[in-house]
Amino acid sequence: MPGLRRDRLLTLLLLGALLSADLYFHLWPQVQRQLRPRERPRGCPCTGRAAAASDPSTIVHNFSRAGPGTEPAGGSRSGSSSKLQALFAHPLYNVPEEPPLVGAEDSLLASQEALRYYRRKVARWNRRHKMYREQMNLTSLDPPLQLRLEASWVQFHLGINRHGLYSRSSPVVSKLLQDMRNFPTISADYSQDEKALLGACDCTQIVKPSGVHLKLVLRFSDFGKAMFKPMRQQRDEETPVDFFYFIDFQRHNAEIAAFHLDRILDFRRVPPTVGRLVNVTKEILEVTKNEILQSVFFVSPASNVCFFAKCPYMCKTEYAVCGNPHLLEGSLSAFLPSLNLAPRLSVPNPWIRSYTLAGKEEWEVNALYCDTVKQIYPYNSSQRLLNVIDMAIFDFLIGNMDRHHYEMFTKFGDDGFLIHLDNARGIKKKTLLHLQLLAQPDYRLSDVMRESLLEDQLSPVLTEPHLLALDRRLQTILRTVEGCIVAHGEQSVIADGPVEQSAPDSGRANLTS
Repeated sequence: MPGLRRDRLLTLLLLGALLSADLYFHLWPQVQRQLRPRERPRGCPCTGRAAAASDPSTIVHNFSRAGPGTEPAGGSRSGSSSKLQALFAHPLYNVPEEPPLVGAEDSLLASQEALRYYRRKVARWNRRHKMYREQMNLTSLDPPLQLRLEASWVQFHLGINRHGLYSRSSPVVSKLLQDMRNFPTISADYSQDEKALLGACDCTQIVKPSGVHLKLVLRFSDFGKAMFKPMRQQRDEETPVDFFYFIDFQRHNAEIAAFHLDRILDFRRVPPTVGRLVNVTKEILEVTKNEILQSVFFVSPASNVCFFAKCPYMCKTEYAVCGNPHLLEGSLSAFLPSLNLAPRLSVPNPWIRSYTLAGKEEWEVNALYCDTVKQIYPYNSSQRLLNVIDMAIFDFLIGNMDRHHYEMFTKFGDDGFLIHLDNARGIKKKTLLHLQLLAQPDYRLSDVMRESLLEDQLSPVLTEPHLLALDRRLQTILRTVEGCIVAHGEQSVIADGPVEQSAPDSGRANLTS
């Protein structure tokens, strides 16, 4: 009898264990799924990611006219599901820009002249393409390319004005990003500066790769062009502390992040940039007509398709970039209008870095250097110095230590905005208000950057340490400005003007909070 009771007890314990396991592994997960819509964890990164993957239109594109959207990874603002949308809906991002745009002189391009120029370019490309196919005995059923006035790259070019590369509420930018991400390529080539230097260097003298990025120009089926910078380093790979700024590789994800940061800061001076997985065989090798570019493709021992720069930068196969086996991620930055249509001025940065191992520039050893610069044209009579400081703040946030030149459209003169290209002392009140706003918890810079980058195909574009570094650098800037105000007075540090109107709830700012 005692043995029978023990058997029954063991049987009951076994049944109890089976029932508990069934409850834990089957019934309880179903209950959790039912409860999840009502008890969604705050700051869940998967929510925004899933929405971006299933419907890109739910992400904010018309920057200052955003409606309800997805939950950002960094938590939500009270009463709103998106910190990014709340940021772009803030009054500071809806202040009318000054001076107002009044006519053709405020637009970069004369539309009819630009369209005639682009039609000629398309016609010439069709003639050359036809001759190339005839020489190669290739047949094609594809009709000649036509210039479409509604093409996003055309509208982007026509929309550039005195205030920036695009307007805050422009729907063209999101369309351009989508087209660069999806349109097939019809040609690939080296950039003009690389072509000019081909053969001008001695590859036997190159010991290590230059900091200059291997890059290509890709043309799409709508005749738009973009600069392709392939991935050279993993996202979490940090620059060795012993590297000089002119030795390190440029990073493709930095180009993407720079565009998003520039948009969040309301500068709008970085050309639209997007990430893309490129098939290096079909979208570069098979569409290029450049024999030198064709000659640098090879298959690695791991059966991956690779290519490298023939010259002048990385002359050896060990500096190649490789697909997996064909797909290679990289950044695509939209081309600006041709210099024939919109001449640009390249100006040496007064705070250029030294490019020798031990050399120093004057600003590094002369405490009065800034006072000297302020007495020199054009920094003594225009907004140029303030624009340079905007650029320096931007470069500090993205970690760019190599801004040796800046570019401007000559049409807009001394007060034109500086173009922040090649991203891979006093401050405007407008800029300071934006920085103060982005230091507040409801609009935290790392959170809005994380959310903005969710829309990119290569998300996550930045690692968490890089995102958090933005917050630290922002606080460093604000503390520096506060120190200058204490030392020199607000009137001497902050440049006010008609464009710099205070925002209702950005406040005078707790600069060191």
